[in-house]
Amino acid sequence: MRVVIIEDEPLIAQRLERFAREILGERLESVRVGSTFEEASVWLADHPADVVLLDLNLHGRDGLKLLETAVAGSFHTIIVSANTDRALRAFELGVLDFVPKPFTRERLAHAFQRATTRDAQASCAARFLAVRKHGRIELVPIDQVLYVEGAGAYAELVLADGRRELHEKTLERVHALLPPVFERTHKSFVVRMTAVKALHAGEGSHYELELKNGIRLPVGRQRYKELLALLVAGEPPARAGQTH
Repeated sequence: MRVVIIEDEPLIAQRLERFAREILGERLESVRVGSTFEEASVWLADHPADVVLLDLNLHGRDGLKLLETAVAGSFHTIIVSANTDRALRAFELGVLDFVPKPFTRERLAHAFQRATTRDAQASCAARFLAVRKHGRIELVPIDQVLYVEGAGAYAELVLADGRRELHEKTLERVHALLPPVFERTHKSFVVRMTAVKALHAGEGSHYELELKNGIRLPVGRQRYKELLALLVAGEPPARAGQTH
């Protein structure tokens, strides 16, 4: 795991680095520490990262401004800040966790765990996903997303109006930011289950989800039974449309 720490207080930065090394152990590939808004912006633009630990006050500069760019990146962002009054806005922008100062090793360990497991989905309060468009950041409301399709190192957000927006996170990392209503249905798809009309089983173990707008998406063979159980336990309209 490649970790970037953006913190303008040297003692806190050292503590974050020490805890990161202790918590991640052999999983830690590299750790970079930056203290200024400008340094962080340049580094993140030119170097790959998996997790960014970000303070919201960088020598008087607003870390949220960097955050608006950071959440569109291919990494997870964990806020480490005493400004807990700004947690709601940070979560709306799609950060993975908000660790309040003063923090403990255990609390930071929990944040790192969320960066590597689907535990993030259980309590993520993100309302938007940030995408880069024409040199600027655009926030896409999650409630407009029907499904997400993997596109190599990227993911495509498919919206209710048919638009597609390219996100710089992988499908797995986008999924970690989505609420529990989204399910991994195939190696290349994450789908909003409330948008599903029916589950179809064809010859040769060929499975498909039919969305309410008529779009059909492939279903992985190992996911079929779990998805069928979810639909059976769902609302009556979903059950009525099933074929199997």
